[in-house]
Amino acid sequence: MNEVTRRSRMKAERRLQLVRAASRLFAERGFRAVSMEDLAAEADVSGPAVYRHFASKEALLADLLIAVSQQLLEQGTRRSKNVSSFESLKLLIAFHTDFALRDRDLIRIQDHDFSNLAPEDARTVSRLQRAYLEVWVEVLRQIDPTLGEGVARTKIQAVFGLINSTPHSASHRDTETTRSILEEMALGALGLTFAP
Repeated sequence: MNEVTRRSRMKAERRLQLVRAASRLFAERGFRAVSMEDLAAEADVSGPAVYRHFASKEALLADLLIAVSQQLLEQGTRRSKNVSSFESLKLLIAFHTDFALRDRDLIRIQDHDFSNLAPEDARTVSRLQRAYLEVWVEVLRQIDPTLGEGVARTKIQAVFGLINSTPHSASHRDTETTRSILEEMALGALGLTFAP
């Protein structure tokens, strides 16, 4: 491995350490209670190293929420293609449930700290999240074409609320049981069952 490649890899690893540290600390303490020095200590990097990756704490928050919103949209779009509408919906529910069980810190950060985003970053996150919602709405309306867009949107937002409450309510001691319960309840909330 040449020196440039090694430096690039180390830089990427430090950046990832900072993102993970920010995710943990913002979720535990809230954005305003965390300093850049706290982030450096949690990530085990020097103070100046933080600023080589992120210009500010706000930039780090934006990076977290934009990245997860992009991931949801990309992965959700992929799961809505090339299978039946009902299968797409089951895949979307399973994907979002996995996200809620795996990335609960990011859900907490979205809930508590979205208002701390710069206006332009908040618009970007909102746009990406609306697009993700519309992926679900389109699939649900393919299953039931009698649903109006507004009703379909309300149903999907209710399902998001149900699944996204997991970080606040589930113990996570038995992840598979929690997953089954959430997936069944999500389909039930949409008026569907596992057998279409």
